[in-house]
Amino acid sequence: MVITDKDSYYLDRAILLAEKASQLGEVPVGCLIVENDKIVADGFNEKEKFSDPLRHAEIVALKKAAEFKGDWRLNNCILYTTMEPCIMCCGAILHYRIKKVFFCIRENKFGGVISKAQIFDIKGLNHCVEYGYGYREPYLEKLLSDFFKLKRKH
Repeated sequence: MVITDKDSYYLDRAILLAEKASQLGEVPVGCLIVENDKIVADGFNEKEKFSDPLRHAEIVALKKAAEFKGDWRLNNCILYTTMEPCIMCCGAILHYRIKKVFFCIRENKFGGVISKAQIFDIKGLNHCVEYGYGYREPYLEKLLSDFFKLKRKH
């Protein structure tokens, strides 16, 4: 799927969340959930804050969206995230019934969309997720690289 100007707008907003996460000492990943051109939830990594490896940006945003909507079914929602969702997050995205996912860069260690697994391409699942990727890769790769360089120094 091609990333449109509208998608770019939301991805840029997710990047702001990733930058905030980095400033708080979290791996810089940000996520937005949008329905009918309205942001219904956002999130960024909170693993360190809560000592919880499940607090990925996507999981945080999905839970907030379901709470906001009063329903776990997010059928008409689009998820925008700065990094390819991991295998765990792909499972959650399927269970929450997200319609589309857009992400900026690949995640070569745990990526569940295209890098390590192709979760959304599994035939026979009761839900289908469309996806698109590739946006501001050099900037995000530098943001991640700088974050981990700083972490290794401390």
